[in-house]
Amino acid sequence: MRIENSFVPASGIGERRERSLWEAGILTWGEFDPGRAPLGSGTAERVESFVAEALERLDDGDARYFGECFPSGETWRFYENFREEALFFDIETTGLDSHREDVTTVSFTRAGETTTLVRGEDLTDEALRERFRDAPLVVSFNGKQFDVPFLEDNFDLTVDAPHLDLMYPCRRIDLTGGLKAIEKEVGIDRDRPDLSGRDAVRLWYQYARDGDDDALATLVSYNRDDTENLRNLADVVARRLHEGSLGAVVGEPSGIPDPLS
Repeated sequence: MRIENSFVPASGIGERRERSLWEAGILTWGEFDPGRAPLGSGTAERVESFVAEALERLDDGDARYFGECFPSGETWRFYENFREEALFFDIETTGLDSHREDVTTVSFTRAGETTTLVRGEDLTDEALRERFRDAPLVVSFNGKQFDVPFLEDNFDLTVDAPHLDLMYPCRRIDLTGGLKAIEKEVGIDRDRPDLSGRDAVRLWYQYARDGDDDALATLVSYNRDDTENLRNLADVVARRLHEGSLGAVVGEPSGIPDPLS
């Protein structure tokens, strides 16, 4: 599903009324016609007003506008539009308390390239701001509760881009548990399935206290796996949610390729 298939940001439109629009053959904003929409006149006028502004904002690539007007649980609908420029990210830390513990590595994947910033080397306020600055969509797993607050508590940084936290849409399609358990369930492989978050802490201290460069290399590899796998998981999740919404009405697959085929 693409943003322009979505009518739920318009006042008075929930998923049921949106589905009625799709069933009437009104699948995109450009196809909206108040005269044939199965809506009351007042609701149709509000949808028409939303569509007029939304088309302009989409032409401008204004993802933050949509982040503000879409229900928070529907951010997955942005994904197909912004998939190529989305910023996937994951952090490793020395513990769970953002006021007492440190961020050790942060990995970013964007446009097929992955970069890892390391504490004491290139993990700085400005480096983080630069990575997040122009991202139309950021993608994480449990990043709203953990990664973003940890970064904002430890660095001079505000992450204000629309945020697709995959933990929540995963639950909508009955994928529960941690990232690695979900990866295994849907068939996404990783190079080191034996490593855990506890190992990430141990590896950091082996490097920081003992100068073990091999430990750092393993930690970076682990962090990069987390980040790179987020794109495959986002593809799976967006395709399945499409199949249960617009795809169930029109009988057409998502435009997102199947990462597991």
